[in-house]
Amino acid sequence: MHKLVGFVSLGCAKNRVNTEQMMYLLRQAGYTVSGETVGADVVVLNTCGFVDSAKSEAIDSILELAELKKSGAIGKLVVTGCLPQRHKDDILTELPEIDALVGTGSFDEIASVVDALWDSEIDLSKLRRFGDISAAISESDRILSTSKAWAYLKIAEGCDNRCAYCCIPDIRGSFRSRKMENILTEAEKLVESGVRELILVAQDTTMYGLDIYGERRLTELLRELGSIEKLRWIRLLYLYPDEINDELIDEISKNVKIVKYLDIPIQHISDNILRKMNRRGTGDEIRSLLKKLRERIDGVVLRTSVITGLPGEGDKEFNELYEFLKAAHIERTGVFAYSPEEGTPAALMQRPDEQIAEQRAEIIYRLGTDILRNFDKSRIGTTTTVLTEAHYESRSVRARSFAEAPDVDGYITVKGDNVKADLFMDIRITGIENGELVGEKV
Repeated sequence: MHKLVGFVSLGCAKNRVNTEQMMYLLRQAGYTVSGETVGADVVVLNTCGFVDSAKSEAIDSILELAELKKSGAIGKLVVTGCLPQRHKDDILTELPEIDALVGTGSFDEIASVVDALWDSEIDLSKLRRFGDISAAISESDRILSTSKAWAYLKIAEGCDNRCAYCCIPDIRGSFRSRKMENILTEAEKLVESGVRELILVAQDTTMYGLDIYGERRLTELLRELGSIEKLRWIRLLYLYPDEINDELIDEISKNVKIVKYLDIPIQHISDNILRKMNRRGTGDEIRSLLKKLRERIDGVVLRTSVITGLPGEGDKEFNELYEFLKAAHIERTGVFAYSPEEGTPAALMQRPDEQIAEQRAEIIYRLGTDILRNFDKSRIGTTTTVLTEAHYESRSVRARSFAEAPDVDGYITVKGDNVKADLFMDIRITGIENGELVGEKV
């Protein structure tokens, strides 16, 4: 009987791709893989360790799985990804229930690690794999864990931006692009398997190609992806604002397969805070960019993220951020209260007032909620194309239009007889229920 390996994936879309690759590698090694944990001979927990909330979630998950292990509901516990990479020197001391650790540079070694769990001669306290975090990106196949109709497509790994508050370069290594031919081959394979929406992800998608080709080639990659016949939607996440040039804007505008939805994390608008964050560009350049996007991409929907409470953010800087967001009407804004991350330059600044950071984050959250509510109201009565995902309840499915990215933006509930998952359909948006849009098949 094949041993069963259960998977739990935490964190971002990029981490999800690594989980799917590990699932494939273990299946190739003869294991049965599943998204279920109870009853598994091994559970692989792929973690995030980017900010305190992510670390807390990962630790809570480890403790929950440790209780299942203690009760005999699961066998061994393997922890992979960002948390062990960041805390490899002390995580086993703090969490001795873990049987093995795999860092972000060693995802491809997962099968040998799981194999070793059954070797009675191996000291499990030393079963650790921490390879080069800046090595070439894995080109392993994947087992999709998202949907039959959409998938993430990772185009690069790591980051060279060195934002003052961010530890990603120390966890994921330097920025490395995948070769374009490898990306296109994977994309074609995914589309042939039934995927109709590809969501491009990297730590900084706009930098794609600079390290291996000597120039940014995201625009060229988008043109090539657009030529894949059965592909319906291409979605762009994590665009760095100062690298969005006219050529890229033109391609997004004219390429009918690129959904008019752009995720552009700006983090702040105050020049003073942007400098402290070690972000490139100025507040006026961000304002100019958003104005240009609105003018040149018809009906574009924007998502961003901002940080409140960085040391040095006084009332003046916060009010500038608030007034900017109020005027810009960015449809979707994620907000994070600053917390110092060990090893980052920002952690050496004066200690932040956590209460003020949280209060300001709440103010921005409420503003963003009001803007989104008005955006949703403006869509009532309109017709839009959606990709259905899964049955929600009797006579309804949940779905996403061009204006919703998975995992972060919620869903549209489509009601009616014979509505099926994993297909495109035109719907009329009829109202809002429980904070989310509802519609009916046209």
